[in-house]
Amino acid sequence: MVLYKVGYCKPPKAKQFKPGRSGNPKGRPKGSRNLATDLAAELGEQITVREEGRSRRISKQRALIKSLMARALQGDVRASAAMLALYARVITEPVDDSDDEIQADELQILRRFAPRLLNSPRAKMKKSSQ
Repeated sequence: MVLYKVGYCKPPKAKQFKPGRSGNPKGRPKGSRNLATDLAAELGEQITVREEGRSRRISKQRALIKSLMARALQGDVRASAAMLALYARVITEPVDDSDDEIQADELQILRRFAPRLLNSPRAKMKKSSQ
C-alpha cells in the first residue's frame, strides 16, 4: 500500500535527504565567510589615529579615505583619480530606500494610478508580445 505518490519532484521516501543532511555534503561549510564579508569586517575595525595632536578612534575604511584624500590634496594624480572614481561610483549607486514606509496618501495615489498603468497602450503591447 503506497501512501506517497512518487513522480516528478517527489522522490521515493528512502531516497529523500534525511533531516539535517545536505544534498551537497562536500559543499561550502556553514559559517564560512566570503571575500565581501571579510573585507567589510576588516574595514569596519577601529584603529587609533593622531589628528591635530589628538588621538581618535576611527574605522579603517575612514582612515583609508582620509589618507587617500590627503594624498590627492597634496597633488598626487593617481590618488586624485582614485578618489574621483570612488566618488563617481558611490554617487551612481542606487539608494536603498527599503526602510521608508509608504505613507497613506502615497498609497492612495498608487492605487489610483495602477489600473491606469495596466490599461495603458504600452502595457497592452507587452501583453500581446508575450
